[in-house]
Amino acid sequence: MKVSRTFAALPMPVRRALRKLGSDIRDARLRRRIPVAIVADRASIGRSTLSRVEKGDPNVAVGIYATVLFVLGLADRVESLADVRNDPAGLQLEEEHLPKRIRTTSRKKSKEE
Repeated sequence: MKVSRTFAALPMPVRRALRKLGSDIRDARLRRRIPVAIVADRASIGRSTLSRVEKGDPNVAVGIYATVLFVLGLADRVESLADVRNDPAGLQLEEEHLPKRIRTTSRKKSKEE
């Protein structure tokens, strides 16, 4: 695989994650016994683009990855990738900035009382 500047600039954990995603997509396609041509056609992409997806190419748009996952019936997982419930560090930081106490504002009593 030709190494692009974009790929070379990526942190190693990101490269590994993309390669694993591509490999998992390929495995899912093979488990379903769906040929490359059919997945590519249903995703409205070329076979070469699907090949790049299955290799974890970072130059392929995230929308194409999501569409291929949709074709394979795995798109429901995409929407929860950055879900707040899956972000313990973000939740902890948010919790640290919660106010210690909440004060109620005093309301003027109505003249009817």
